[in-house]
Amino acid sequence: MKEQFIRDLRPGDRVLSFFLVRYKQLEPFRDRTRGEFLTLILADRTGEVLARVWEDAPAVAETFQEGQVVKVLGRMEEYLDRWQVIVEKIRPAEEGEYDLADFLPATERDMGEMLAEVRQTIDEVKNPHLRALLLRFFDDPEFVARFSRAPAARRVHHAYLGGLLEHTLEVVHLCRSLMELYPQIHHDLLLTGALLHDVGKTREFVYETDIAYSDEGRLLGHVVLSLEMVDAALAEMEDFPEELALRLRHMIVSHHGRYEWGSPRRPKTLEAAALHYVENLSAQVNRFHRIIATRRDRTRPWTEYDTLLRRFLYAGREGEEDLPAEEEGPAA
Repeated sequence: MKEQFIRDLRPGDRVLSFFLVRYKQLEPFRDRTRGEFLTLILADRTGEVLARVWEDAPAVAETFQEGQVVKVLGRMEEYLDRWQVIVEKIRPAEEGEYDLADFLPATERDMGEMLAEVRQTIDEVKNPHLRALLLRFFDDPEFVARFSRAPAARRVHHAYLGGLLEHTLEVVHLCRSLMELYPQIHHDLLLTGALLHDVGKTREFVYETDIAYSDEGRLLGHVVLSLEMVDAALAEMEDFPEELALRLRHMIVSHHGRYEWGSPRRPKTLEAAALHYVENLSAQVNRFHRIIATRRDRTRPWTEYDTLLRRFLYAGREGEEDLPAEEEGPAA
């Protein structure tokens, strides 16, 4: 079974372990007479690492597929400030050689406690129509099982099993804080939007050895899927007020905030604006936290370059959090 994890590997280490092939691409050498080498991104639940196959790369590439678990023999080295595995041998893993839990990261929060928080939030909703709508989802054991296990994203934020539930509750907590500052916000409507805005993610992703998009996730996306699921529930509630339904539906389709972020509409109500900004806050803080927390070299103050954010993140230097107050300088 797997004993080496990516977060523990250091330059100079011998590597012998199982990894998920997240990316695979043959590339030409600068001297094209040398043929091609193979670039891989290897992953497990602790992170991912670049890997190269220099020898007989085209033939090696034929032996396994992207998305497959493989056994790798090689060495870790550092080149141009980047860590990479130089692969000496690689083969597909056989059934029974690995545990799927080693490749899919999961929330560190207690699932039962999080689901109890969801029920407490529903109890706060006094509007009978909104409360009945929420119960149509969260009284359904099959939906709750999917909602509890689903990730909130494939890579960017809360990209792990249970991530959707964790992200949803973060949004709920942020909404409560915001309503203390702005009591004019419709309390029940905002909490309902917070709980339902991402329900389509239960259908957007599939996850066995890795998180990937389902067919309807690729073709429709979770915003459309969430609206579709809420509309189906509303269609069974004949006395649901049209104005209330419209406002809730608008919150779902506008929660990404911008057209370029996949939002069919920009927020046009107070509750929709509130939901968008707190949802984005949860996503971005989790994103920064995960990049810093999962950096491979904890002795360095900066993370590896993040290609999506297009920047390095500063994690701080070892021991600086332990500085006594008198060494921190005068208070501002």
